Amino acid sequence: MVSSPDSLQRSVAAPPFEQVLGAPLEKQSIQVLQINLGRRCNLACRHCHVEAGPHRSEELSPEVLDQLLAVLDRFPQIQTVDLTGGAPEMNYGFRPLVEKARSLRKEIIVRSNLTIFFEPGFTDLPDYFARQRVRVVASLPCYLADNVDAMRGQGVYDASIKAIQQLNARGYGHEPDLILDLVYNPPVPTTKNFSLTPSQAGLQNDYQQYLAQHFGIAFNHLLTITNLPIGRTRWQLENRGLLKPYTQFLAAHHNPKTVPALMCRHELSIDYRGNVYDCDFNQMAAVPAQTGDGIPVTVATLLAAGTLDIIPTVQTRPYCYGCTAGSGSSCGGSLTG
Repeated sequence: MVSSPDSLQRSVAAPPFEQVLGAPLEKQSIQVLQINLGRRCNLACRHCHVEAGPHRSEELSPEVLDQLLAVLDRFPQIQTVDLTGGAPEMNYGFRPLVEKARSLRKEIIVRSNLTIFFEPGFTDLPDYFARQRVRVVASLPCYLADNVDAMRGQGVYDASIKAIQQLNARGYGHEPDLILDLVYNPPVPTTKNFSLTPSQAGLQNDYQQYLAQHFGIAFNHLLTITNLPIGRTRWQLENRGLLKPYTQFLAAHHNPKTVPALMCRHELSIDYRGNVYDCDFNQMAAVPAQTGDGIPVTVATLLAAGTLDIIPTVQTRPYCYGCTAGSGSSCGGSLTG
């Protein structure tokens, strides 16, 4: 079911995003293909906007996989293939997509929860990642164990540390083409004492010092991401009566300097059914990308059109303020200095 802009607007009472921008948000030439391979995951994190978990079974079909492989072959403008989930490694099509992108010399990002390395059938992943030269972007929402385990589950911190050490042993964080980035998520608010995501540069320094001192760990970048009111985060906010004030807080801290770098402008987000969205958040809110005629876009649409650039404007909703508040937020971290 497609989320109604009017119903969402009434539920949060923030100004329409396009009204604040003064115009529709224009799409740019597509450079990034982000693919959500499915909802299967070995974890069920409290802040997961995808609502993934061990009991989810939705995943890519062979038909959609074939279409995506064809897209990679036909559109050389794609610079980056960004694989996510769930745990992308657990879902159908993961390795064929990695290997196709690698053969075409694309940047490959795998958004890994790290703990998957210790699940039966996946213990070869550190070697596989290094062999395929994938960029690993891994969630570690704090450098302290208690905070991570509270958000992601008991024992996740220790497993994540061991996984990072395995990656370091294979050259990640050391060799220039083996990139390991960590992702910070703030805790979901429990009171109206909201705050913006901390400075990415300052927090990266804190992470690097602590993890190096205590575990001998090295990584390349810390990416700070704001919790958008989608999925489990939205549920928690609604249950505490905080959805409206939190969205209003984000809107009040809108930073127009973030708009040129918004990830939705140059990427396509694909779900496991082959539907196309402007970003991962719109995907989870069931807000499809549209042609200029208002027709929802699918991967089959792109192949038939012979172009990726058939979406004139980004579909926006009140949660978009999460990407423009303060220093901004994206799958690549902060949008401004």
